[in-house]
Amino acid sequence: MKKSAALDSFWNSFEWVAVNEQSLYDEDTLRDLGDPSHYISYEQAVGDLDRKLALSGDLWHNSTSWDTVEAKAEEIYDAIGLGGILIAYDGGALWITRGDTPYAPMAAAENVRRIHFNIYAEYLSA
Repeated sequence: MKKSAALDSFWNSFEWVAVNEQSLYDEDTLRDLGDPSHYISYEQAVGDLDRKLALSGDLWHNSTSWDTVEAKAEEIYDAIGLGGILIAYDGGALWITRGDTPYAPMAAAENVRRIHFNIYAEYLSA
């Protein structure tokens, strides 16, 4: 897997469609998404060794209840764990750890529940 695909691999490992937030402005991506009741949008960035990137993702769920989106946030939080998670790519690995204030509910549109998720991403290669 290429270095640039490691972060995508992480966010797409949680059974919800996950898209790079820049892709949300692409008509083909929006058409492929259709009208999902839940999805993840995330910041995409690639760094070098010894550079910790503060990145975020947003969990979106169309509902009047917070239960489903909070459960997904807890799943991601638990998957990262206290020591983080490593995702191998060609020539290195991506180390993802919990960000300061790992996740918090955020305001969104009526009947849309959003949780903002903070991570640190460190690419362990040049």
